[in-house]
Amino acid sequence: MMTEKLNYDMILQMEQSMKEEEKSKATISKYCRDVRAFIHYSGEGALLTKEVVIGYKSYLEKNYEISSANSMLAAVNYFLRQIGREECVVKSFKLQKEAFRSRERELTRKEYERLLETAKQEGDERLCLIMQTICATGIRISELAFITVSALHSRRARVTLKGKVRTVLLPLELCNMLKDYTKKRGITFGSVFVTKTGKPMDRSNIFHAMKKLCKKAKVEDSKVFPHNLRHLFAITFYKVERDICHLADLLGHSNINTTRIYTLVSSEEQERRLSGLCLCQS
Repeated sequence: MMTEKLNYDMILQMEQSMKEEEKSKATISKYCRDVRAFIHYSGEGALLTKEVVIGYKSYLEKNYEISSANSMLAAVNYFLRQIGREECVVKSFKLQKEAFRSRERELTRKEYERLLETAKQEGDERLCLIMQTICATGIRISELAFITVSALHSRRARVTLKGKVRTVLLPLELCNMLKDYTKKRGITFGSVFVTKTGKPMDRSNIFHAMKKLCKKAKVEDSKVFPHNLRHLFAITFYKVERDICHLADLLGHSNINTTRIYTLVSSEEQERRLSGLCLCQS
């Protein structure tokens, strides 16, 4: 049986492989972070064995949500394959699909509107427009940089990510709002949403800015993160159109099963439907 000691330099091999496979920067960053966590848990210099990986899997099960644990295991398994240790790969946790959406993590339209109003009151026009842009188009936070000045004039943003290219349509009202914003800020080319140094806003900038709004907007912290705005767009679209294929195209999903989560009813609606069956007797 092969044995070798874990060290942080091993991550460089994985990182290089991911770059050659043209993985997104966000994916590469997450995988490197997750593998560092694995090495930190196991201890740098520890012998890499299947038992060590199984022990880490048990640790994840006790300390993380199953979906998060599976995501972290995916990174570790990829790492193990890249360094030629296929025999150490472990199975992911089986996760039964939910029949309804969790109210604890779902951002409602009223809560979204409170976030917008709070951002306005705080004088953060940029954050207010970022949230509206994501919620009006359904784009990923990593795709925000493709909302450019030229895209506002054509009302179409050409998104190139993960080796895929798609066109995102921009609503007229949104374009007008963003044109006014760029005019006031003197932004004449490139990405609309940039930092003080002119670099496109990233996930971390926006995530932390949104979290600061929670208390004043009276919205649960667990509901406030950029992806939930994309989620709200998808739910709202499906309620009106009932077209999962079109929704998958709008969201840039290559597998329609990924889109299925947005077609689930809320927990409240599920409770009403179950109550309507009237199968209980007093």
